[in-house]
Amino acid sequence: MTTLPPVTAEVAAAALDSLPTRLRKRADSAAAKAANWPVVTTDATVVVRVDDATTVTLTTTAGVVTSAEDAVCSCLLAPACLHRAAVLTLAPLAQETDGPEVTTVVPSDAGTSARTQSLKASTAVEIVQVQEGIPAATDPQETGAFQLTPPQSAAVGALQAAATAVLAAGVTGAGAVHRATLLHAAHSARVAGLHRVAAAAVRVARRLSEAGTGDPAFRLSELASELAELLTVAGGLGRVPDPDLIGIARRAYVANGSLRLHGLFTEPVVTASGYAGAVTYTLAQDGRLRSLSDVAPGDADRARQAAGSAVPGGSALTLRELGDHGGAILTDPTVSPDGRIGGGGVVRSVRASGARWHEEPLDTLWWRSPADQVAAALRWSAEPADDRDAGGDLLFLTGTITGGGFVVDGGPTVRLLAPDERPELAYAENLRLLTGAHGLSLRLVARLAPDRPSGVRALAAAWRSAEGDTIRADLGLRRLNRTHLPRTGTAVIPATPTPALPTELDLLRRAVDRAVAGGRVVTAAVAGGELPRRLGAVGLTTGAACARALVDTASDRRHDALGRLRPADPDAYARAWLASSAYTAAATASLLTAAWAPEGATVPPDSAPLSLSSAPREAPPVASPRPTAPCAAVPCVRVPAVRR
Repeated sequence: MTTLPPVTAEVAAAALDSLPTRLRKRADSAAAKAANWPVVTTDATVVVRVDDATTVTLTTTAGVVTSAEDAVCSCLLAPACLHRAAVLTLAPLAQETDGPEVTTVVPSDAGTSARTQSLKASTAVEIVQVQEGIPAATDPQETGAFQLTPPQSAAVGALQAAATAVLAAGVTGAGAVHRATLLHAAHSARVAGLHRVAAAAVRVARRLSEAGTGDPAFRLSELASELAELLTVAGGLGRVPDPDLIGIARRAYVANGSLRLHGLFTEPVVTASGYAGAVTYTLAQDGRLRSLSDVAPGDADRARQAAGSAVPGGSALTLRELGDHGGAILTDPTVSPDGRIGGGGVVRSVRASGARWHEEPLDTLWWRSPADQVAAALRWSAEPADDRDAGGDLLFLTGTITGGGFVVDGGPTVRLLAPDERPELAYAENLRLLTGAHGLSLRLVARLAPDRPSGVRALAAAWRSAEGDTIRADLGLRRLNRTHLPRTGTAVIPATPTPALPTELDLLRRAVDRAVAGGRVVTAAVAGGELPRRLGAVGLTTGAACARALVDTASDRRHDALGRLRPADPDAYARAWLASSAYTAAATASLLTAAWAPEGATVPPDSAPLSLSSAPREAPPVASPRPTAPCAAVPCVRVPAVRR
């Protein structure tokens, strides 16, 4: 089947509503068959041909199916038919759209922060909800605290139950019914004004859809991270509500004066939710990164085409030209608090002089030490998704290609990884060429790969050609060949240690991901007492307690006084898994920060690391001695008690 158009979360949630129970059980098998049904696409409709007499027609608005009435089946049982439900289950989830619908005009010299203006602008949505009879949380800016209303409490409870069911079932056991239940709870939370937890639930449902369709972009670690975010926010709302856990309905765009932009690079974007496009990162005159994007429903071909779309404001400058040493001046633009530049009818743009990476003001981005950049990127990843600044996860590195990897100046030796391995994008091919040019010195823009600590995901690079000219390449868009690379020497450059997690911590991280993949049954069958013992033997006592709680809650099947088997406690299992996930993330962040610190640098007491080897080491015996660096400094996590 060719790519189906994305559908909104509400449409996907209602896909199974009209089906009787006996047909809901067959939704997953029907969706598997639907993957082979031919699809014919026109400008505003997508027709899925089930057989010679039956078709499912999807009507799109701006490329998205926005209403349940836009999905129609021609069979006699419609709409309570498996054909329609299978197609809607198979379709990707639409992304939440942003736009200047909620815009606050702020003078350029205003003292109020943009993020505060975003919170104030979001109250416009809450006012509409109150007028429609939908309860909303008390304004935290006025009271500093709030109490959940009964509908909000019910929505939080439904989300916790749905997320716990997904975790207990695992990716292999979570089907269309689990996904629909999660989306229903997300819709209830959004209606009740709990936007952050609703967005997290939709992201989890989207990852489950990626896994179910076998999308190559699916990463188990990302699903585990999203599921941990959902359980954390829902649990926080259920205990002592924090205003930061509410979130905002839409990203508010603020109009404030003009912007002078220097282009950095352009990144192609292809998502499993059926969206594609390009994002250009720039540096503004205030030293902050800003991004301009053109993302809409489409595939990898659209990502390449979007790079040629014009910068908002009528300029003939394209996104790709702006990212390739270009410059622009925008007057009256709309900018979100996290640095994303929107469109708007009043914005105007003109071409301006740009700068190369080794010239001011872009050159200053590479002055910051790699260790500080990594620490900032890890802090960025720990923030709520709606609060992350554009480009806050980018690393600006200088180094040399060697046979052992990319030797970072002032940092470790890392592997260069492709952010996206789709053959339509040039990442994998370009990196094979670059990593073979031993001795080549280059500047690099990359991202951390938390699930692969020994590498970074390379986005753009620049180097000197044989003629002395500077060549800069967006690695996902421009296809390189050997003529672009200078002849390099064979001198051996001393390599620095490669970041690698201790074997015991890596085993715990794998156990956390395996629990998400296989669910409670697999965790109980595979996990055992060996992992807690090994973690305790190397001084990771909190990690050992987390692993022990995970194993015990997964295999806990107690009997009552009459010898009857009691039902499992999924909530205890979810709490134990969340504790293990939180501990693993905190320990990994601490160790990565230390691994990127230059030799002899002082590590802050709150991130005192374990020693990292230059390569994964063999598993030590259970009675191995403690490492020289204390492990107790790794942030501790409260471990739930397990009732015996």
